[in-house]
Amino acid sequence: MPEGDTVWHSARQLHAALASRALTRFDLRVPRFATSDLTGRTVLEVVARGKHFLARIEGGFTLHSHLRMDGSWRVYAPGRRWTGGPDHQIRAVLANAEHTAVGYRLPVLELIRTEDESGVVGHLGPDLLGPDWDPAEAERRLTADPARPLGEALLDQRNLAGIGNVYKAELCFLARATPWLPVGELPAGTAPRLVATAHRLLEANKDHPHRRTTTARATGAAPGVPGQERLYVYGRERRPCPRCGARIRRAEPLGQQDRVSYWCPACQDGPPPPA
Repeated sequence: MPEGDTVWHSARQLHAALASRALTRFDLRVPRFATSDLTGRTVLEVVARGKHFLARIEGGFTLHSHLRMDGSWRVYAPGRRWTGGPDHQIRAVLANAEHTAVGYRLPVLELIRTEDESGVVGHLGPDLLGPDWDPAEAERRLTADPARPLGEALLDQRNLAGIGNVYKAELCFLARATPWLPVGELPAGTAPRLVATAHRLLEANKDHPHRRTTTARATGAAPGVPGQERLYVYGRERRPCPRCGARIRRAEPLGQQDRVSYWCPACQDGPPPPA
C-alpha cells in the first residue's frame, strides 16, 4: 500500500495538471457513477488527506479516491500513450486542454458533495503532511490503547494518517522496539520522539518518494547505514543490522489485515511475532 508521501506527491502532480482548468472530459468507469458528467466545470484543487485523494470541483463536488494496494493516478500530455495498465483497469479519466489524468485499479472511487467529505476522511487522525498536523493529538491517539502492538498502532490511520508498512518497520527500528511491543511498554519519552520522527521522515521524502530514504545519509534521523543503503530494515532480511550487525528478520503476515514485518531481533526490544 502506498505511503503518505507517495500519495502527497501524486496529489501535487494531479493538482498541477488539473487545478484552475475546465474539464473537457469526465469519465468514471464504475457502475454507480458511470453517468456522472462534470465536463465544463473547473477543478478547484486536488489535495491529499492521509492516503486519500480529494479532487474538489466547481459546483460543490469532490471526487474521492484511494489507491489501496496497487491503484495509481497517471498524468499524460495530449497525444501521449497511456501506459499505466490495460484499458480494462482504467477507472477514471479527467482531462483538460493540456493534460489527462487517468486512474488505474482504483478500489475506492466516488463522487460526493464537498460538504460531505468528513464522511470519508473525518475518521482520520492528524495528517503527517497536512495543514492540520498536531503532534500532541497524534501522540495521544497513538498511546490511547497501551496494550496494542506498536506496529499495529502506527498503521492505524485513525491515530496518525500517512504511515504505511515501510515507515512502520523503519520507525520501530528507530524506536528500538519490535512491532509487537505493546505501546504502553515503550520507554518514557519514546512516543513523542517517534511521532516527531515520523513527521520528519515523511517531510524529507515527500518530494521524491520513489527514492525514499530513512537513514541519516539523507535525513539526519539516526546514525547512518554504511554504503548506499536508503532503509534500515525494510526489505533487508538476512542482511546485517546497521546498528548491531545481527541478521535482520522478516515475519510473514498472519492474516488478511496483517502486513509483512522486518526487524532486528538483537537490538529491537520486545516480543517476537506471534506464532
